[in-house]
Amino acid sequence: MAKQIEQLDRVIIRFAGDSGDGMQLTGDRFTQETASFGNDLSTLPNFPAEIRAPAGTLPGVSSFQLHFADHDIMTPGDSPDVLVAMNPAALKANIGDIPRGATVIVNSDEFTRRNLAKVQYEVDPTTDGTLDAFKVSSVPLTSMTVEALSSCDISKKDAQRAKNMFALGLLSWMYNRPTEGTTSFLKSKFAGKPAILDANLKAFQAGWNFGETTEDFAVSYEIKPARLPSGTYRNITGNLATAYGLIAGSTRSGLPLFLGSYPITPASDVLHELSKHKRFGVRTFQAEDEIAGVGAALGASFGGSLGVTTTSGPGMVLKQETVGLAVMTELPLLIVDVQRAGPSTGMPTKTEQTDLLMAMFGRNGESPVPVVAPQSPADCFDAALEATRIAVTYRTPVVLMSDGYLANGSEPWRLPDVDDLPTIDPGFATEPNGEDERYLPYKRDTETLARPWAVPGTPGLEHRLGGIEKHSETGDISYTPANHDLMVRTRQGKIDAIARDVAPVEVDDPTGDADVLVLGWGGTYGAITAGVRRVRRSGAKVAQAHLRHLNPFPENLGEVLKSYDRVVVPEINLGQLSMLLRSRFLVDVIGYNKVRGLPFKAEELADALREVIERD
Repeated sequence: MAKQIEQLDRVIIRFAGDSGDGMQLTGDRFTQETASFGNDLSTLPNFPAEIRAPAGTLPGVSSFQLHFADHDIMTPGDSPDVLVAMNPAALKANIGDIPRGATVIVNSDEFTRRNLAKVQYEVDPTTDGTLDAFKVSSVPLTSMTVEALSSCDISKKDAQRAKNMFALGLLSWMYNRPTEGTTSFLKSKFAGKPAILDANLKAFQAGWNFGETTEDFAVSYEIKPARLPSGTYRNITGNLATAYGLIAGSTRSGLPLFLGSYPITPASDVLHELSKHKRFGVRTFQAEDEIAGVGAALGASFGGSLGVTTTSGPGMVLKQETVGLAVMTELPLLIVDVQRAGPSTGMPTKTEQTDLLMAMFGRNGESPVPVVAPQSPADCFDAALEATRIAVTYRTPVVLMSDGYLANGSEPWRLPDVDDLPTIDPGFATEPNGEDERYLPYKRDTETLARPWAVPGTPGLEHRLGGIEKHSETGDISYTPANHDLMVRTRQGKIDAIARDVAPVEVDDPTGDADVLVLGWGGTYGAITAGVRRVRRSGAKVAQAHLRHLNPFPENLGEVLKSYDRVVVPEINLGQLSMLLRSRFLVDVIGYNKVRGLPFKAEELADALREVIERD
């Protein structure tokens, strides 16, 4: 009997298992096939900070959530429609997020008395009625994989490791995913290990065949491609988009890119990716520590390169003295801060937005720096390009504030036309600019207040730079009180001038008469947008805006804030942007703040907005 195919418009799947079960690889492969099929998608990888937590325990659970649809979506989804749990720990860690009626597929081979005891299950939850509210399928994934690979020349342990490919094959059948990409991926990954390659291919096919032939799954599902704007798309993570944006900034400015970096989660992938692109003139230097990394990057900027350093919160702290030196020397420098949960070393694999005030004020003295924040994984490309433009044009360090959710999450990205990308002119000084054929390194452009940038070794432009206060034109050391006051105000004025050169805040207010504005920044964009959509569908009126430039703020922001009765600011911190807005614009914004190491859910934001709208 032919199996039924049911049409869906969207689905949310979460793969969960031990950190050694390959859930990130499984989720990534399912995502890549979904992207190639043409669905819109959003992902949420979630994994332990430990390299290998104790097997079968709650701290060791790794998961990967994917939301894909035939229409435009904004988030990885609030609650999974399908949970694949590879062991009792994965079930217990995730079952609280699953709505009634959802499908739960468990690897029954792992529900042994010993594994149940590890997570304080006294009896098997798949048989005692605990899961009666769900559609449960108990599938012996491990033993079926071993049986399918009995003819392969591998050990039983290696055969068991392939169970994630069996699960991937089963889910690929259930949701009519393409398989060619996964086949090609495995052939490339295990090209030098033919026995392992054969095992993974057979496990993947066995999972597909099981779905096709078993009576346990009588229905498969189809989600048609989304209607996205025409163009060439690829799936991309935030860290990959950041790396590509930095390369684009280097190419469009004609400056060789130098990355000085120390590996740190969740920023390390930018270093890994940039190291692959030497053909674009990219040089990567893995330094011995965070301070050396940023110091080398600033040295590269002095030498006429595009200096970049990448880090996360704890590393950001260590770099701040050198960032202050970049403020004093007024050299272009990009500091990519992929925020993670803190303080101290915090939760390395979890996301937060808690570094904003540090980026703004975390240096000694008056040392302002521009701050730019992307709003989605794909937007990391454009934000990195914009940060490059500001740094080079205004001769200043710029902080690019991504976060763990954006860095590891993914979505479709439409490849831009290179010719449409902005040209960035470094405008190197080539001739003396003072009397008597003298080069004055701090004689400024009257519009941008940027000082000239001379490549060391240019004849006639010999000069020195350092961290001691400079004379306002000659660059000589100066301790004069009036000169110091002038230089402090000039450096601040230069950053303030950037506001004239950035796009104004755009407000999405369909009816034009909403009383409530939701203002966000960074990676909260997707959840805010999804929450606003839900509120509007219920008939309420609410406006939305999102900030890319956090220092300086766009020139029209104050006017926008004062045109609404109430302004709600959701942040994954305790109200850092709210504090800045209150002090700058004297607007009593309403903060919505949670600090759980996870992105907001759309429905929780929708509920918060409804509560604000309904207030007298």
